[in-house]
Amino acid sequence: MPLSDDQNSDSDSSRLSESTASSSDSEYSRQSFNSDSSSKPSSPASSPPKVITFDELMAAARNLTDLSLAHEIAVNANFCIKHECLPQNSLAGTVKQIVHKAFWDHLESELNEDPPEYEHAIKLFEEIKEILLSFLTPGANRIQNQICEVLDTDLIRQQAEHNAVDIHGLANYIINTMGKLCAPIRDNDIKQLKATDNIVELLRQIFRVLDLMKVDMANYTIQNLRPYLQRNLVDYERTKFQEILEETPSALDLTTEWIKESIEDELSSISAESSSSPGADSTSKPIISPTLVLNNSYLKLLQWDYRKTIPETLITDEVRLQELREKLNQLKIIACVCLITNNMVGAAIVDVPDFADQLKRISVPLLEGMNKKTFDLKEALNAIGVQICSKVNRSLTERGLPALSEEMQSNLVGQIAHIVEENNPVSCLIDKRIQFFMRSLLALPSVQKCMPTVPGGLSVIQTEMELVGSQYASIVNFNKKVYGPFYANILRKLLFPEAPVGKAETETPTN
Repeated sequence: MPLSDDQNSDSDSSRLSESTASSSDSEYSRQSFNSDSSSKPSSPASSPPKVITFDELMAAARNLTDLSLAHEIAVNANFCIKHECLPQNSLAGTVKQIVHKAFWDHLESELNEDPPEYEHAIKLFEEIKEILLSFLTPGANRIQNQICEVLDTDLIRQQAEHNAVDIHGLANYIINTMGKLCAPIRDNDIKQLKATDNIVELLRQIFRVLDLMKVDMANYTIQNLRPYLQRNLVDYERTKFQEILEETPSALDLTTEWIKESIEDELSSISAESSSSPGADSTSKPIISPTLVLNNSYLKLLQWDYRKTIPETLITDEVRLQELREKLNQLKIIACVCLITNNMVGAAIVDVPDFADQLKRISVPLLEGMNKKTFDLKEALNAIGVQICSKVNRSLTERGLPALSEEMQSNLVGQIAHIVEENNPVSCLIDKRIQFFMRSLLALPSVQKCMPTVPGGLSVIQTEMELVGSQYASIVNFNKKVYGPFYANILRKLLFPEAPVGKAETETPTN
């Protein structure tokens, strides 16, 4: 695309969303959370309570928008701007169509007058000139001067007074200039413009193609900006969030509650263990690992009710985390189906190669869209159970063995259908093993180098689990890098409330 001569490459830098950090709990002792690191410039400062004005609130909203956009550009390689097309049958689409038709009909009537009235056309040429100039890169002086000279509206007005405007000549110049500046994907659009004779329709189509070129330009800019953002995203996001926090001191309230819940869960677990262990010292204050608390907080996101507001520090990854949770829910159902089938008819299918994969191929299509409100999971599970019985019977018949009894088939279908019930033992077991796998992932120094052993019962979904786990660990570890100082500050206040309040450490417990 001839909009810039400088296209940056960043082959040496790895994707930030895949970066991980490692450390041990010993590096984050009570002393590190009590220390005052106010001399460290990247530490988030504590903000005193203050009254928030509307302008400050809007400034915080703009910062959040900038932060979210930068994060999406950097971590999502497929992110791009798309041209907005309103549905024709929608109210907005109908209104737009009516207004545009009225405008272009009015322009046509003006140009058909004798002598023609050019004022509205001149305003369109002025707008086209500004759009063309916006596509130019710094230093493109020759074409800039040419555009300003040819589309000089003062000169065009003087020509209009003497009925000497070459409106077709101006349109042809615009089309040729657009052809020089557009992306190759717009070449066919330029050819269609050159084949259009009606001047009003031509101007209308010029604006349509210019709108497409604006989108192309935005995506071209995003493409060139992405490597820079990937190199500097940690500092950029942390700085932006600090600005939000200064404008809105309550911007960490949900995050604080999120971490506080994990601390309370850990205290309850320690208390339960102490009460069940005779001779345990119940008077001593329990020691809680900040790393464990933070990792447990992240694990909660895999079971989060996304109808609730997510912690502020995770807003930029909310969609990705929700997609991972939905994928894990589907994988859990598949693992439950396979485990129940193996337990009930395992002896009949033990000699069938890749039977677990066959069960997965049966389940996946029927579970498509299971996270939609209109999806009937129990009905889908019944259908899966019926198809599995049919598959098992066909396999038995092919090997000259008797088919499953009606009672056995009924029990198999029933147990699969009961997966959806609350506190179902098979579902709870698989869920615990998935949580164990994800917790093990967060404890690894580098997910890229090795994966934890997949617990029993999950081998049928091992490939999918490792993919989801890798994406999840990448999100978590990058989030720790960005918001680590804020988490450290919160953890110090919650775990060591008697300690003097200062600025947070520039690092946080990672793994």
